[in-house]
Amino acid sequence: MKNYLAFDLGAESGRAMIGSFESGRLRLSELCRFPNQPIEQDGSLRWDIHRLFSEILRAIDLAPRPVESLGVDTWGIDFALLDARGELLENPFHYRDRRTEGVMERICAKLPRERIYAATGVQFLPINTIYQLCATSPEILARAESFLTIPDLLNYWLTGRKLNEYTNASTTQLLDARTRDWAWELIGEVGLPARIFQPVIQPGTQPGRWKMGIPVIAPACHDTGSAVAAIAMSPHSVFLSSGTWSLLGAELTEPILTPLARESNFTNEGGVCGTIRFLKNIAGLWLLQACRRAWSAGGHEFSYNDLLEAAAREPSPGAIIDPDHPSFLNPPDMPRGIADYCEKTGQPVPETPAACTRVILESLARKYCDALESLERVTGRSFTEIRIVGGGSRNRLLNQFTADATRRTVVAGPVEATALGNIAMQMLATGAISSLAEARAIIENSFPAARYDPGGNA
Repeated sequence: MKNYLAFDLGAESGRAMIGSFESGRLRLSELCRFPNQPIEQDGSLRWDIHRLFSEILRAIDLAPRPVESLGVDTWGIDFALLDARGELLENPFHYRDRRTEGVMERICAKLPRERIYAATGVQFLPINTIYQLCATSPEILARAESFLTIPDLLNYWLTGRKLNEYTNASTTQLLDARTRDWAWELIGEVGLPARIFQPVIQPGTQPGRWKMGIPVIAPACHDTGSAVAAIAMSPHSVFLSSGTWSLLGAELTEPILTPLARESNFTNEGGVCGTIRFLKNIAGLWLLQACRRAWSAGGHEFSYNDLLEAAAREPSPGAIIDPDHPSFLNPPDMPRGIADYCEKTGQPVPETPAACTRVILESLARKYCDALESLERVTGRSFTEIRIVGGGSRNRLLNQFTADATRRTVVAGPVEATALGNIAMQMLATGAISSLAEARAIIENSFPAARYDPGGNA
């Protein structure tokens, strides 16, 4: 038996998972789980990055020996800046911090969107790394010697090597989609210092070893990249990574940089083994997470199961919201924000938590349908199957709403696709398997998925 240690850090929680591979089968067990909540610091929203790293070290100590290797994946976009001594200049900002308001518009007024998209192929979002860097104080940028995305920083602390992993670098809107290296000309045009960017490495590279001798593998360090690595895709499948964010798209061999792709706001993100994840970012279950926090602050505690069961009994409220509307990015009171949106758009206002939950889920399913139809127009391909992975794949009600709205078969699972894709790349890097196709077949056989057909029952 060979054991692999995967760290999967999401925007709400992190977990350490052990993948045990023996006789062609893969088993997954949770070593530990820990919260990942932003902190308020100097009036800004930041990540508590030192605490996250301490959780990683604690899990390494807990892991059964021997461990063949370990790998870290996280969310994209966010980053750290280091000084000449390799020390953090400041705690990394959270992508929902408000300092980037108006920055994207200012940059795009100076540099046409056509120019930025032709180089990077990345969807325009105000939270993108390019706009975060342009919002960074000139004093901090002047002192910065190294730019590391969040998993790059954790890998640096584990190995002592400063490198930028490809899949996560591709979320920055600063990477050239064709050359798969930094878009140096664009970096200069927006006024960022070229010296801070590190060599780009591909997923499956070994940056070094942890001091106890464990090889550290860079898997797809972007969590969606790892999740998609775990899915057995066909030419007629799309992936839907469902969690705090929803990411719907297709796996390609080359980026699509056409005007239609830009106008439809699709993004070309790096995948494993030479692939491109051509996808659209959609605000996902963040809306329900934020509602739960607001209800809890008001003295009403609801589990996700409570809300989903109540929503399943609730008749459709007849209201559809746009999950990507700016008012839902980080409102002080999400239920109130949803009510305000419905009022302004002349729709029925959900009066109960169950009704609000149903509005969120039906709206997400409708958004998935719109994104899928747009994907078919841009790629010129037709898709008959949606592969849902991530924590949202356990949401039976949302899965059924998605099948009904899109009129496509939904295959849900594995839940822990991100950890499994992380482990798959570790196995490939250490020689336990010989190809991505072999890894995906092992995962498919080891973790059966659930099926939802249009018109079925959740």
